[in-house]
Amino acid sequence: MAMKGSGTGDLTVVDRFGGSVGWIAYPDETMQRASHAVESDGGLWLVDPVDAEGLDDLLAEYADPEGVVVLLDRHKRDAAAIATRHDVPVYVPEWMDGVVEKLDAPTRRFDRELADFDVIRLINNPLWQEAVLFDGETLVVPEALGTADYFRTAAEPLGVHPMLRLLPPKTLRSYDPDRLLVGHGDGIAENVGRTIRRAIDGSRRNAMALYAKSVRELLGGR
Repeated sequence: MAMKGSGTGDLTVVDRFGGSVGWIAYPDETMQRASHAVESDGGLWLVDPVDAEGLDDLLAEYADPEGVVVLLDRHKRDAAAIATRHDVPVYVPEWMDGVVEKLDAPTRRFDRELADFDVIRLINNPLWQEAVLFDGETLVVPEALGTADYFRTAAEPLGVHPMLRLLPPKTLRSYDPDRLLVGHGDGIAENVGRTIRRAIDGSRRNAMALYAKSVRELLGGR
């Protein structure tokens, strides 16, 4: 019998492909926090997960969980609770500080590989620590890129995080995956490489338009 998720969010399924699936636990929230269960090397890896009612019924359709993965230092989210419920560790990059000690669950470190994924250290400074995963087909970017409304101008299907707009992570231009999974919003499964490059190349140029949009929304459209 599948266990029930303990979250109270209204789970919305996104990014379903092969043996993998994504979900947004609170579809009405501005941040549009997206979580993913990605099958790799025969097991299911739960990436930056947010808990939701019915989550474990959804996961029961897939492979058994091997672990919960934190790819951004700020994305502890419900990692510990979900890992404990499924009796698996929380995996944290070996170079990522300030995360393990805040997780009330067993943890394991990983470096350049996790299952069939290459692990790329995208950002590592005192204010921001972010890793991405890539297995040749699926690219997982937890924060630097997103499709949630506050990441994008009206003309952008994918945007660079507002705090990175002036110094975008240009290393992401080199990837041409079949699909992109992001930590905020739905993923992208068409023209992915080109869409990533357009987002990076237009990051600075479109920054002021994004900031102006954000101010208007903050002021209620006035």
